[in-house]
Amino acid sequence: MTIDEIRDNFALLDDWDDRYRYVIELGRTLAPMPEDEHSAANKVQGCASQVWLSRHADHSGAAPILNYLGDSDAHIVRGLIAILLTLYSGRTPQDILKVDAPAVFDELGFREHLTPQRSNGLRSMVERIRSDAREALAAAS
Repeated sequence: MTIDEIRDNFALLDDWDDRYRYVIELGRTLAPMPEDEHSAANKVQGCASQVWLSRHADHSGAAPILNYLGDSDAHIVRGLIAILLTLYSGRTPQDILKVDAPAVFDELGFREHLTPQRSNGLRSMVERIRSDAREALAAAS
């Protein structure tokens, strides 16, 4: 699934109840996260729900590629993670830092449809991934 496919599917859904159901369905597509990766080190702070993001770097190419697994105990949040991973996972640190995920979520209409707690959690997830990218760049230089 690409972010353009998600945008197109969102555009087809007029009602936010349908959009929430779609987001929940996206969350069901997440690759399973091994239980041992549900660790304190992978837990994202600042989220009302429990959220874990684990990073796996592929150093086989010229630039590292950061791949992510994510999980949450909340269905909607799992869907938000699925959208984030569509934007960020499988990319170089430089590409990650160029992506404006909050702008994408605003474009999809989430600013008006997420609770303040979920919005804060989303920001925490984005900052965690961007911080990983900055660390990977610093380690590469």
